[in-house]
Amino acid sequence: MIVSVYQPYFAPFPGFFSKALCSDFLVLMDSVQFPRGTTWLTRNRFKNDQGTLWMTIPVWKKGLGLQKINEVRICHERHWAKKHLASLKSAYAKTPFFEDHVTFFEKIFSEGFERLIELNLRIIEYLMEHLQIPAKIKLLSNLDIETGEPRLSVEICKKLGATQFLAQTGARKYLDQEEFEKAGIAIRFLYPRPPVYPQLWGRFIPNLSAFDLLFNCGPKSHGLLSGKERISS
Repeated sequence: MIVSVYQPYFAPFPGFFSKALCSDFLVLMDSVQFPRGTTWLTRNRFKNDQGTLWMTIPVWKKGLGLQKINEVRICHERHWAKKHLASLKSAYAKTPFFEDHVTFFEKIFSEGFERLIELNLRIIEYLMEHLQIPAKIKLLSNLDIETGEPRLSVEICKKLGATQFLAQTGARKYLDQEEFEKAGIAIRFLYPRPPVYPQLWGRFIPNLSAFDLLFNCGPKSHGLLSGKERISS
């Protein structure tokens, strides 16, 4: 049983899903602290004829102090949802598979989600389905675990009965490997290789939102994610 964790990013990049593809459970860390600065929880990169297209979900932060990710509320002022939808249509209308997914964006950008986690989770679930990733999603807030790191990941694994914990290479220095060993849980590290695929608008840009991959490659996206990672202890 392999468990991995990630924060619930907005429209995540392909590496997020490469990690999920190698896992039985993907735990979304929705009840940890929301970062004070810029974060992938509220924004991601797409592509248009100018190059990188940044898309940001505005949220309420001023005067609220420290918030957990699942407490953060979306700000629905200034018609940003209509602008984002128009930007996507302008950038991707000519991609082979955009029409297969445009109704999803029309729906989520009109629903008026109150909390950021609701929007991000809906998007992650949609991408998991269409990238054909069978891992089960769990929310940290539903696991009844009170501790923080460096024990948090160990407790998540114990709660789900994991025999292996899959982490990004950058997390190596933050994990208490001795605690994993005591719990009988092996740590494995993922070295994802960004998939290279046809894109519109000039030179290839890696690690955009996985929607860029899906719009351009459709059903072939799963195969492009598979076999693009290396795992080691």
